[in-house]
Amino acid sequence: MLVDVSHVVEHGMITYKGLPAPLICDFLSREQSRAHYTPGTEFQIGKIEMVANTGTYVDAPFHRYARAKDLSELPLERLANVEGMVIQAEASRGRAIGPDVFDGHDLRGKAILIRTGWDRNWRSEKYFEGHPFLTRDSAVYLRNSGAALVGIDSLNIDDIDDLTRPVHSILLGAEIPIVEHLRGLEALTSADFRFFAVPVKVKNMGTFPVRAFGVLDGA
Repeated sequence: MLVDVSHVVEHGMITYKGLPAPLICDFLSREQSRAHYTPGTEFQIGKIEMVANTGTYVDAPFHRYARAKDLSELPLERLANVEGMVIQAEASRGRAIGPDVFDGHDLRGKAILIRTGWDRNWRSEKYFEGHPFLTRDSAVYLRNSGAALVGIDSLNIDDIDDLTRPVHSILLGAEIPIVEHLRGLEALTSADFRFFAVPVKVKNMGTFPVRAFGVLDGA
């Protein structure tokens, strides 16, 4: 069974305050296309204008470091068919998620998805204020434990008030991709699954939307 854990990208939606919403429209409408084809044949060619940080997206090391791997250089082994694990952090005290939530889990080689439940606030004003985030110590723990990828269902994996962005810096510095704005991780919580979050191969770009999903093992 396939479980979609990504948000729909829609015209005019805001993913992160201060960044523009996507513009989605026709480049060639069905009505306009009729002039090019025989009667009864028509096509639509769409156009989208957006910043890379839109919807559910993956961060490559290039997002943080100028000489690091960009989207086109990310190894598929880090993005597709990766053994997944959901870590429950919804009951953590406060907003800061420390490394204790990983106690007792073997993280090596896995896509570690942090479920905070913050996705319930998607497309509301609350989503942008007081979001849960990982601490610097959590990032160090994930890096040292050999995580292949780290995702979260929150506005940002970092505390946006910390302008050093320690979690991005540590994980991307270790070439561990980050997926932000996940949703619906409860559907994967009690299951063995493989995780996929593959972006387009774009040169000299560090972030791009993904269709993130889990494949339940044996389903």
